[in-house]
Amino acid sequence: MTDAETLDPPDDDAGTILGPRPGSGSGGRLRRAREAQILDAAEGVFAEAGFSGATMQGIAERASLPKANVHYYFGTKEALYRAVLSRILDLWVDAFDHLVPERDPAEALTAYIRDKMRWSRTRPLASKVFANEIIHGAPQVADYLSGKLKRTIDEKARVIEGWIAAGRMAPVDPRHLVFTLWAATQTYADFEAQIRAVLGREVMDDDVFLVASRHVTGLILRGCGLKPRGG
Repeated sequence: MTDAETLDPPDDDAGTILGPRPGSGSGGRLRRAREAQILDAAEGVFAEAGFSGATMQGIAERASLPKANVHYYFGTKEALYRAVLSRILDLWVDAFDHLVPERDPAEALTAYIRDKMRWSRTRPLASKVFANEIIHGAPQVADYLSGKLKRTIDEKARVIEGWIAAGRMAPVDPRHLVFTLWAATQTYADFEAQIRAVLGREVMDDDVFLVASRHVTGLILRGCGLKPRGG
């Protein structure tokens, strides 16, 4: 029996969606584990080599799987690349769930920054893949950016506008606030080599991210006329 025969057959719409297919049935758990294993390897290869320089063979070797398995689950390099981008984008979009009308603005923004900094700490390679995609004009995720992401930002802009109208925070441009939040948090993943050099650190450890998170949170909250916890 080959490796491929031990796995669930792919869904009919393989490679047609931005993210990996959800597993179901008796082999769903194995499918999800294999997809995660491949996606983790692909993040590293795409971050280091870019889309054009990455190969399915290189991704398979990094995942310690036969190349046939990588094709089996994701079909093409483009589909796998889009799945890598979708995985980090969905995490970033989900972080906006903290911004709801009934929540205290300082608490909501603090929680959002905490999540974004955590992803920069734990998923820096995925962030770098996304940054490279944007630098090249977002050919693979333009539909996501103008669709799901824009709808989310429009919704959360209305939340921020509501806080401002109620006198709960200082007047700011909601969308440019979001752009500032993205830049302030993702830089710790995308430009970690520069930050390590300036700080004289070999690695971006927990201490660096603790100081960075406190700094970014304080800077954003004070700019919004809000008081950071403990200061």
